[in-house]
Amino acid sequence: MFNSIWMWLSDPANWQGEDGVPQRTVEHLQYFAETMVVAAVIAIPLGLYIGHTGRGKLFIVNVVGAFRAIPTLGLLFVVTLLLAPRLKGDNAFLIPSLIVLIILAVPPILSGTYAGVGEVDPAARDAARGMGMTGWEVLRKVEVPCALPLIFSGLRSAALQVIATATIAATVSLGGLGRLLIDGLAVRDYGKVASGALLVALLALAVDLLFALGQRYAVSPGLSGRFRNTPAADDDSRSTVIDPAVHEAA
Repeated sequence: MFNSIWMWLSDPANWQGEDGVPQRTVEHLQYFAETMVVAAVIAIPLGLYIGHTGRGKLFIVNVVGAFRAIPTLGLLFVVTLLLAPRLKGDNAFLIPSLIVLIILAVPPILSGTYAGVGEVDPAARDAARGMGMTGWEVLRKVEVPCALPLIFSGLRSAALQVIATATIAATVSLGGLGRLLIDGLAVRDYGKVASGALLVALLALAVDLLFALGQRYAVSPGLSGRFRNTPAADDDSRSTVIDPAVHEAA
């Protein structure tokens, strides 16, 4: 199998044209980007509202759990059958695929957002209100910065799921790296199938790395522990403490 993967990936013909790996990767990233933008626009404001006010949390938790239990491929076929006759051109298959991917991406982003805001230390909120901050200022200046680690966690979870699941778009005649899997199975080219699966996995790892880097620099150093005291700094701080024996001798 490893030889088959290497032979397929090393063939220049598989890296050129509309069916080449670069073009399929661009299509896959396009589906991913469109899905994540829409899902974030829906889930993050809703999660901030729920976490800040505490309203509707039980209802949202149940809805999120229900969405996670929906079989993605089956939902794609249902949505396509319902919407495809009402749409024209590529939108007949693109929009149903994006709807399904958005439904998949919203729950982890929503859960991470309201959990992050809801777990902010109440003492921090009280201190902010004591300084005269309004509810909006408390949310923007205190709760959101403290919630960023969990918000990014939700985004990273959603990103991995979308990258992996966007391959199903090929089942309704769209592009992306899923075409390598579908087309390879159709002609029993298992080297192509395995190569497509490997490329999806590598793309998911690359996207997760980008989100991890974004989280590293977006989250406050006080929360991430990025700038902790170094041993040298600890030694310097200890050197400033007066030895009691020396003090008594003086």
